[in-house]
Amino acid sequence: MINKKVNSVSEATKGIRDNMTFMLGGFGLSGIPENAIAALVKSGITGLTCISNNAGVDDFGLGLLLHQKQIKKMVSSYVGENDEFERQMLSGELDVELIPQGTLAERCRAAQAGFPAIFTPAGYGTEVAEGKETREFDGKMYVLEHAFKADFAFVKAWKGDAAGNLVFKGTARNFNPCMAGAAKVTVAEVEELVPVGALDPNQIHIPGIFVQRIFQGEKYEKRIEQRTVRTRE
Repeated sequence: MINKKVNSVSEATKGIRDNMTFMLGGFGLSGIPENAIAALVKSGITGLTCISNNAGVDDFGLGLLLHQKQIKKMVSSYVGENDEFERQMLSGELDVELIPQGTLAERCRAAQAGFPAIFTPAGYGTEVAEGKETREFDGKMYVLEHAFKADFAFVKAWKGDAAGNLVFKGTARNFNPCMAGAAKVTVAEVEELVPVGALDPNQIHIPGIFVQRIFQGEKYEKRIEQRTVRTRE
C-alpha cells in the first residue's frame, strides 16, 4: 500500500507556483480546504486560476486570495456572498467565467474520469453556448463543454487514511468528491487521519487512487455564511 501521508500543509502544497490552475472543493464555506487555502495565501503566489463553486465570503477562504489580488481568473457558478468578488468582476480587475452549477460539476467529473468533454443541454440558446459546438441528440440540443485542466485539486474530507481513502460528512460532500483525481495532483486535507484499515470499506466515498497527498488539517473554523434562528415567541 502506497503511503501518501505528508506531515504538513507546506509539504502538501510543494510545487505550487504562479499562474497555475487550482480546483478547490467546498460549497460556500461548507467543506472548504481551509488549511490549503491559508497556505496559498501565505505563499504569495499570483496569477492563479481558481475553479470553485463560488468564492465564499470576503474575509475567509478564497476571499483572502481575492483581497490580496492573487487570483487572476475565477471559474464559478455564482458570485455568492463575496462583495469583493463582485466588485473585482464588475470593475474588470478579475476575469470571471460563470458556469451553470451542474455543468461545473460535470466538467470536474469528466476530468476525473479521463473524458475530454461532455455534451449538456444546460445553457443552450444562451450566451453560455456562444462560440461552442452544439449537437442534436434525440431531438434535443446540447452544448459541448470541455473537461477542466488543473494543476492541483485541493479537497477537504472528514476522515482519511494514509493510502488516501476519503470519507466526507454531511454537506461537505459537495464538490469535493468530483474534484478528487480531476487534476494532475490531488491534495486532501482531513479532520482525522487514521491508519490504513481503520475505515470501513463500505463507507469510503473516494478511493485512494484519486489522491496523491493527504495530511491532517488543524484549527478548522467551519464558519457559517448566513445564520438564521427563530425569533423567541
